[in-house]
Amino acid sequence: MNTQTWHSIGEASLYCGLPESTLRYYEDVGIITPIARDPESGHRAYTDDDLQALLIISCLSATGMPLAKMKEYMANRKRGREGAPTEIELLRDQKRRLNEERRFLMAREEYVNLKIQYWQAVSDDNDAQATRLGARAEQKVKELSHWHDDQGNETEVTAKLTDITPTTDTTKRKQRPTSSPARARKR
Repeated sequence: MNTQTWHSIGEASLYCGLPESTLRYYEDVGIITPIARDPESGHRAYTDDDLQALLIISCLSATGMPLAKMKEYMANRKRGREGAPTEIELLRDQKRRLNEERRFLMAREEYVNLKIQYWQAVSDDNDAQATRLGARAEQKVKELSHWHDDQGNETEVTAKLTDITPTTDTTKRKQRPTSSPARARKR
């Protein structure tokens, strides 16, 4: 005799790592097939098969897959061998998106490294090095801006990076006071 094990939404949430509100939302938008209800309480009652599907959804979500693609993936997986080519293409598309995100993240890290080197040069009073690094950082901002434009994303992040890129004009740095107000008070 095969008995069905039922799980509450709280148990399902703990199992797959997605918040209960997300599980409800995913059901509302059709990523998750409608979940059975407990006839007495009306609460969602998840089966073991539902939990397995939630693990897949959790993994897809963790990759940043768009909701529409997750919905398509979940609907298509029921087709088995016939659906395999579509599943492969959906996953390859997601892999391409992840590779592009990785390249962008690496460019942002390069920007941060340039800014660390820039400020080290400023700290060391190495104006020539600071000027070169400042120019390279500005170039990196332009690259990041083009990446955003190519992706169809807003350039707000890039604008913020530009706003915090100090001028490479070293004369402005030389005009700073030689001691801080805190040091002046201690004297």
